[in-house]
Amino acid sequence: MPRDHIAAAHATDVAAIEGLKELWGETLGDPRVCIAILDGPVDQSHPSLAAADLTRLETLVSGLVDRGPASQHGTHIASIVFGQHAGPIAGIAPRCRGLIVPVFRDAPDGSLAPCSQLDLSRAIVQSVQAGAQIINISGGQLSPSGDAHPLLADAVRFCTANDVLIIAAAGNDGCNCLHLPSAMPSVLAVGAMNAQGAPLAFSNWGESYQTQGILAPGENIKGASVGGGTVTNCGTSYATPIVSGIAALLLSMQLTHGERHPQIVRAAILRTAVGCEVNPVPDCRRLLVGRLNVKGAMYQVMKGGRSMMSNSIEMQDNPSSRAIDKADLTPPPVETTTDGVQALASSAEPPAASGRSPGFRESNNSMNQDLVNASRINASKCACGGGDKCTCGANVSAQLVFALGQLGYDFGTEARRDSIMQHMPSPREGTPPNPHDPNQLLAYLDKNPWDATAIIWTLSLDATPIYAIRTGGAFASEIYQRLREFLRDQIEGALERISIAGHIAGQARLFTGQVVPVIWPDLRCMYSWKTADLLLAICGKPPADAAGAQKREAYVARCDGVANFLERVYHELRNLGVTSQERAINFSATNALNVGKSFESALKDETQLDTIDVQRSPICRPDSDCWDVKLTFFNPKKVFEQARKVYRFTVDVSDVCPVMVGPMRSWFVR
Repeated sequence: MPRDHIAAAHATDVAAIEGLKELWGETLGDPRVCIAILDGPVDQSHPSLAAADLTRLETLVSGLVDRGPASQHGTHIASIVFGQHAGPIAGIAPRCRGLIVPVFRDAPDGSLAPCSQLDLSRAIVQSVQAGAQIINISGGQLSPSGDAHPLLADAVRFCTANDVLIIAAAGNDGCNCLHLPSAMPSVLAVGAMNAQGAPLAFSNWGESYQTQGILAPGENIKGASVGGGTVTNCGTSYATPIVSGIAALLLSMQLTHGERHPQIVRAAILRTAVGCEVNPVPDCRRLLVGRLNVKGAMYQVMKGGRSMMSNSIEMQDNPSSRAIDKADLTPPPVETTTDGVQALASSAEPPAASGRSPGFRESNNSMNQDLVNASRINASKCACGGGDKCTCGANVSAQLVFALGQLGYDFGTEARRDSIMQHMPSPREGTPPNPHDPNQLLAYLDKNPWDATAIIWTLSLDATPIYAIRTGGAFASEIYQRLREFLRDQIEGALERISIAGHIAGQARLFTGQVVPVIWPDLRCMYSWKTADLLLAICGKPPADAAGAQKREAYVARCDGVANFLERVYHELRNLGVTSQERAINFSATNALNVGKSFESALKDETQLDTIDVQRSPICRPDSDCWDVKLTFFNPKKVFEQARKVYRFTVDVSDVCPVMVGPMRSWFVR
């Protein structure tokens, strides 16, 4: 993990950032603008934060504040954005609302422990659902390719679809390299510079950052310390909230004109950045797109940036396009920028000799632990020497889940595993029982069903647990019996996937140390299936040989089409089943009858499946949450002559068990 350095004698107060006082003259922030801080726990009793409008969300990390590195880091980052001007730390956007979303915790050795990409994706989605328009992530994982875990990529795309801006640190490795999530399309990456506008030696400058990265002050940034004091630190961690605060003020300015477009703000920051043409440096790549230009971005937003929106979206879709094109910009004359924006926090230390990034850890545990450790987001502490109304977390109801995966089990601790093993009979004389053998465990649970409550049942994607399953109440025994049946069918090859629907209710720590949310399931929505059996139920039995080749070909084509849809849901569209869209698409896979009907109709038109989309449905009942699963087909033989055809069916996900609404609809589109 990076080292922390304090250099109070040369502290940088954010109020000294060039152009910020002029921006403050326009706004100190608007409570309708909500910024989520995905970091460590925050000392909200600090004099700089006590009067701030902050809401802490419940995550897999405890929000308990102590003097450990996670709380120190989170408190410092939050104060840079939300510090009240009457306190010792004057934050950049004190009147905006905030979400405190803990993702970092203290490690046993006293360092700042990383979180997984999986847990980061949960926190991102949770923040969007709670009303965030800007998400600050002062952390990251070194990535040679810049490719993220599919679920993290889905979370970032979810932000783009909902016009939410992620601002993340570029990393503190001092190399031509990338970090996640800052290297992902649509994210605004932040690198670090000193007071003279020179990039700091530890700040990364990977290829993606040349089109989506900004430099901001990251040297000796002053912030709040747990317990009421102040502290000064260096690193891309502390530059990132500077950019987040500036973006929040620009968004607040937009609101005065009846607009709110975070991606336009992102484009304004990038397009007005001061590059190598002013105050040149030996290696211009290290400036990323350029240095933060508060006055230029403010002018651009005030002038109106709608024309920039298409450019911003095009830049996200085509990362190779250059972000800077100042020919059509006429901002006021800008002096040489003397302060920069700190990028997303990542490790300040170079990669280990083994070639693994600092976020990876050696592990002799199971494959599941290896998969979890293979995607760690580190907080960067220091890298140098020294609706119109934002709900913002208020009245957030219990989270519904409808998730797909494979069933597994865990013991949590060695003591729990040994306790069960001591009660299990030996499979044969001289051979000790093995609770990790599912056949032995199921044989034991058949005779001792009450011990099913002593096991942590899990739902996994690609061998990585994403949820634990616990229950209680009148139907608990039936639910545990269903889980035992699922496990038996799974090991016998009679099923491939299950669906679990319910509410999030706490968390569980697995044997590997991974912490996962707990689903409290609903027995009505616990399904299991094997793709081949599901296809048989949808398509029916294959026609007899006497039926003719044409009928047999149509049957095979229909089954292949449904199988293709299911495989795309399982792999291309795999998700955590948390958002309304995710629950709708997952339910469509479990209730694939409508899908089969659409393929049967599509075959008559000689068309094939092109895209799968989920959109808010215009047809819905009062107090419902309806989404249209939209399947678009095309004729590969007549791409230019024949219109595409859309099949759309509606899913209401307002209840724990989704339900289809109305008949399937179809029409032709160009």
